[in-house]
Amino acid sequence: MAEGKEKQGKLVRIRVRTVNCTYVGDFLVPPMRNRVSDAINEEQRLFISLTDVVISDKEKADFVAINKHLIESITQL
Repeated sequence: MAEGKEKQGKLVRIRVRTVNCTYVGDFLVPPMRNRVSDAINEEQRLFISLTDVVISDKEKADFVAINKHLIESITQL
């Protein structure tokens, strides 16, 4: 087994709807969690991080951090 090749988690495509807009991006579920909801509901996590993001079907961004208190819904795609 090669060093540094530990399992980093599972990349999942999700849609996050907030008060102001919709984000579609990749969310990394850590290896010790099984579901998106397990990772998002961690108390110490104040923001969720998305990569390869499309914002409101118009704008693209490499990275977005979203405050959990602004989220209305999350859908796994």
